[in-house]
Amino acid sequence: MLEVRNISKSFYKREALNNVSFNVNQGEIFGLLGPNGAGKSTIIRIINRIVQADEGSIRLNGDLMVAGDLSQIGYLPEERGLYRNMTVEAQVEFLGRLRGLSKADAKIKSNYWFNRFEINDWRKKRIEELSKGMAQKVQFICSVLHEPDLLILDEPFSGFDPINVELIKNELIRMKAVGKTIILSTHNMKSVEEICDRVVLVDAAKKVAEGSVSELQDERKTGLYSVRFSGSMIAFVNALWTGFEIVDKEIHGEDKFTVRVKMRNESSFEDLLKVLLGEVKIEAAWEVLPSMQDVFIDLIKLESQEGYEK
Repeated sequence: MLEVRNISKSFYKREALNNVSFNVNQGEIFGLLGPNGAGKSTIIRIINRIVQADEGSIRLNGDLMVAGDLSQIGYLPEERGLYRNMTVEAQVEFLGRLRGLSKADAKIKSNYWFNRFEINDWRKKRIEELSKGMAQKVQFICSVLHEPDLLILDEPFSGFDPINVELIKNELIRMKAVGKTIILSTHNMKSVEEICDRVVLVDAAKKVAEGSVSELQDERKTGLYSVRFSGSMIAFVNALWTGFEIVDKEIHGEDKFTVRVKMRNESSFEDLLKVLLGEVKIEAAWEVLPSMQDVFIDLIKLESQEGYEK
């Protein structure tokens, strides 16, 4: 749906983006990741035509993007921008009309979202009276009111408690299910693991990696497995012999354990199960994949080392 092609941008000789390219597919939740200052917000502002790229292009559904395409986009910026003296109701309807809705449609859609987010009691309150989390809900509503095909969210979970983080995540999953495309820029790696289909990682103005969450995790797995069992720890250790190395263990009770094991030589997961069967009662066994937090840190460190060596 969206093609970012060879985008470069500098501000007063400071390089913000250097030849960055990636594609976002129709109907997926796409993570735009990177440390502070990496260039994520600049990419988002270029897509939204707030700033212009020095080089490169943005294509929407195969065509070069033009100003008229902004009606298909919903945007939640990291810097919150509500008018503090307006009421919640007036604010939402006003921004809906700026996105092309009629007055009647803006009111109908506002009512729908006020009911959905259970904030009807707040509709006559001024924005300045709202908590940070409540104001964040209102701005999210403003971003989706016109039912955009492409939704771009910059740090949408900041200011939310865990209950409202789940609320927003569930809304994004629901939107994806009806074919909406979502770009999510966030430092919340747990949310990335849970809802993103693919991600791109930028650091120091350049693209570092792109792929599905599972692909990036698979590339960095270390042959680590967990086994939860009941029985004798001594029998477990003796069964492993030289083909496996115990990394750590967790004791759940008198004879219940979870042990993390690293493969040695050419040992496989099947070999691990074979040597344990009959020695202990296996309750569960699984491969331990790195979290997206681990992947993120590993990629940034690797990029920093390569940049230093150059």
